[in-house]
Amino acid sequence: MDCWKQDRRNTWIFPTLVLCLYGFFYMMKPSEPFLIPYLTGPDKNLTTEEVTNEIFPVWTYSYLALLFPVFLITDYMRYKPILLLQGISFIITYLLLLFAHGVLAMQLVEFFYGLATATEVAYYAYIYSVVSTDHYQRVTSYCRSITLVAATVAALLGQLLVSLADVSYFHLHVITLTSVSLAFVCSFALPMPQKSMFFHRKDVSEPLPAPEKAAPPLGSDRPSSYQEDKGSPPADRAPTPEQQADNAKPRNQVLRVLVQLSKDLRDCYSSRKLLYWSLWWALATAGFNQVLNYIQVLWDFRAPSHSSAVYNGAVEAIATFLSAVTSFIVQYMKINWDLFGELALGIFSALDAGSLLLMHFSTNIWASYAGYLIFKACYMLLITIATFQIAVNLSMERYALMFGFNNFVALVIQTIITVAVVDSKGLKLDIVTQFLIYGSYFAVIAGIFLIRSICILVSSKCKIKITRSCKEHLNHADSESKEQIVTGYMTRL
Repeated sequence: MDCWKQDRRNTWIFPTLVLCLYGFFYMMKPSEPFLIPYLTGPDKNLTTEEVTNEIFPVWTYSYLALLFPVFLITDYMRYKPILLLQGISFIITYLLLLFAHGVLAMQLVEFFYGLATATEVAYYAYIYSVVSTDHYQRVTSYCRSITLVAATVAALLGQLLVSLADVSYFHLHVITLTSVSLAFVCSFALPMPQKSMFFHRKDVSEPLPAPEKAAPPLGSDRPSSYQEDKGSPPADRAPTPEQQADNAKPRNQVLRVLVQLSKDLRDCYSSRKLLYWSLWWALATAGFNQVLNYIQVLWDFRAPSHSSAVYNGAVEAIATFLSAVTSFIVQYMKINWDLFGELALGIFSALDAGSLLLMHFSTNIWASYAGYLIFKACYMLLITIATFQIAVNLSMERYALMFGFNNFVALVIQTIITVAVVDSKGLKLDIVTQFLIYGSYFAVIAGIFLIRSICILVSSKCKIKITRSCKEHLNHADSESKEQIVTGYMTRL
């Protein structure tokens, strides 16, 4: 019996190990920092305008269209099938990048990459369905750390291969294809979860019916005609109400989950603190993703890859390392986030705005590199703080739901920016002007939260003064007037 219990306690080790291997290989993409030089070079012969205005926007649109349905399907299918789908999507993406040509083919690449991005929710949610809650913190740390390590190693490897070994961008994509194929193979070894956060929950059951009308539990795999300790009903008997309810269960289950999700969202955003942190999350993530999507275009404009040395891989490696460091130091920051949190959002958003405006006004490629390092480090610092501030007040189900919804809102905002600024059907601005827009966008975010923080600090100072004044009056008041004094000051607060 003791051995059996020990095995049960250790069941988290194997899926965590396999998921970390999967995360390492699917993030091990040394070709990513060199995508623009590859597309605009002799391999694909596309123009910068085609890549910027016609190809890259497809990723944003497909990601937006697929995110919500994939979120629901991921939970319903219990994660593993979606991880397999992600592996297939990555393989198709890099096969097309290697062997297909033309704008339409590259738009198809962006569609499959959008599908792969939308399915990332399965990677981060899978582990919570196969390990106990006492291992959540450890496995989350492992899974997130391994992806940062893989991204850093991939960027550094790509830079070394390009700069020192003169490896072509085509062969970098071959290495990436091999890596994502290994990730796909690893996903087969993952055990199939028996529960999920919404559709297949083990900890929540529906109200039980009367004993004489007992029905199988939600998510049961038994046939609807099964009745314990009783034989099957005669073939000529009409379906019972219980059987009809079971037949309608999948449909009712989806409706029940959607109703529960909407109720949970309303409850989450009823907290003003969570609402403002989520507002920053959505606004900043939209801008961050947009910059991440088009930064290589700006670099290629400042220092064309056909005539200049390309250091994109080294810059990405340093940026990822700095992101890991800033995320790590958050745990040592002893700050009253309720009081100074929005001030931090405003200050670091202002730094983000300044770094983007530096990229716009400076024609030096090294200034663009430096601006990008500052921008990414500041964002990662703030998103880590926002993640902690939101997660600390939520259950695991609401944690996943709120983060997913925040990202969905961010994607809607990013789509609006893409349509207005980048798309050939919108303003179709050149890449330098785009970064002026992005810098101004973050300046507006900084302004919103700096004004909010000033209001919070002034309000807090006023409350302190009123509280002190109340205490002084109470010290000099008789017992009969104390109640009136407290009532008066409470009204002022």
